[in-house]
Amino acid sequence: MVRCILIRGSGKGLKEITNQVTEQVRESGIENGLCTLFIQHTSASLLIQENADPDVCHDIENWLSRLIPEHDPLYTHTAEGPDDMPAHLRSMLTQTSVSIPVQDSCLMLGTWQGIFLFEHRRNRSDRRVLIHLASDG
Repeated sequence: MVRCILIRGSGKGLKEITNQVTEQVRESGIENGLCTLFIQHTSASLLIQENADPDVCHDIENWLSRLIPEHDPLYTHTAEGPDDMPAHLRSMLTQTSVSIPVQDSCLMLGTWQGIFLFEHRRNRSDRRVLIHLASDG
């Protein structure tokens, strides 16, 4: 079973989507299996990361901005703005899909784990995340 959620754009940074995914798992009726998420974009990604302290997301964003700066004179792909090529590189270094086991209709995330959409562009694009739910039984 494949479902799609639309995440409203909020600009660059990490946006937690755990609740939206949890709701889709609950509504699906799946009891045990696997939930795989896939983002259909090349300038955003998905992460499982700590959701208890917002400083973690802030620090990740700052670190990646230093690692992959905008306005690098070596970039040749610049037609879509100074944040586009860095967004593609960020997406390459992170991930476009994540898989999470489901048991008793619950995502088996750890205590401090949350699912995040990592937007790498400054614009407010809406993003589509596909949710594939596979049941064990």
